Amino acid sequence: MPSNETNNRTAKTAKYVGDTLSLRETSSNTLETTGRIQGPQRKSKVSIKGINAWFGSKQALKNINLEIEENTATAFMGPSGCGKTTLIRCLNRMHEMTPGAKAKGQVILDGIDIYNKSIDPVIIKRRIGMVFQKPNPFPTMSIFDNVAAGLKLNGVKDKELIKQIVEESLEGAGLWEEVKNELDKPGMGLSGGQQQRLCIARALAMQPEVLLMDEPTSALDPIASSKIEELVHQLKKDLTIIIVTHNMQQAARVADRAAFMYLGELIEYGFTKQIFQNPEQELTEKFVSGKFG
Repeated sequence: MPSNETNNRTAKTAKYVGDTLSLRETSSNTLETTGRIQGPQRKSKVSIKGINAWFGSKQALKNINLEIEENTATAFMGPSGCGKTTLIRCLNRMHEMTPGAKAKGQVILDGIDIYNKSIDPVIIKRRIGMVFQKPNPFPTMSIFDNVAAGLKLNGVKDKELIKQIVEESLEGAGLWEEVKNELDKPGMGLSGGQQQRLCIARALAMQPEVLLMDEPTSALDPIASSKIEELVHQLKKDLTIIIVTHNMQQAARVADRAAFMYLGELIEYGFTKQIFQNPEQELTEKFVSGKFG
C-alpha cells in the first residue's frame, strides 16, 4: 500500500487521487483525510440499506441490508445466479453502467450515500477499487505502465512520485520482488496469478479505502490462489475487503464475516465461524453442508 506520505503528495498533485468525497468535511471545515481507526475498535465502513437492482424488468437483488466493518474481509457467497456479483457491482456504481440496469437504495460509505446525485461516480470508483474474476492487464502496456495508468489519467505528472507509488503498490500486491527487474516488460507476459496480482497493484495505486474482489481466484491454480488469499489477510490491515466467492473453503479461510445469498435475497449474515458451524437459517445450513450449491 502507498504510504501516508505518498498519499499526501499524490493528493496535492491530483485533486481526487487519495481524496475523500466532496460532501464530507471535518469540524475545521477542511476535507477529511482517509486515516483509519487503529487498534481493536472498528466502525462501519459500508452500510448497505434497502438495495434493489434490476436488469431490465428482471429483479436481481431484493432489499439487501447489511453493515461492513472497517478493516475486515467479508465474503459474499451463494450458488450461481444468486446476485453476489450484482451486489458487489452496486457498491461502486458499476451496475448502472450495464445497459438497462438500475439500482435503488442506499450505499453509505463513511456516512455519505454514494448514490446521492451530488456525488461524482468517478470519485466513488477511486475510493472503492475493484479486481475482476479474470486478470485484465492492459494488453499493450508494460508492467510499470499498467500500475501507473490510473495515476497518469488522473493528472499525476511527478515522475518520481509515480515511480514510488508503483513500487509501493507492487509491494502491497506481493509482486515487487518477482518483477522489479523487468518493469518494462509486457504485463500480459506474466503468469495468470501474477497478472491478477498486477491488477491488484493497479487498484492499490489509486489508494482506495475499500477493495472489491469478484471471484479473484476462480481462474487460478491452487498455488496462485493461496497467494491471493494471503494478500487478503495483509491488505485488510489497511483496507476493507469484500470478496465474492463460490468456494466455501476459501470464504472460511479469508473472511471475518460471511453473507449467504440466494435468488437475489440475503438469507443470512454473520461471523464466518457462526455461519459455517451454527447457521440460523435452514437454507444456509443446506448450502454450507453441500446439499446444494
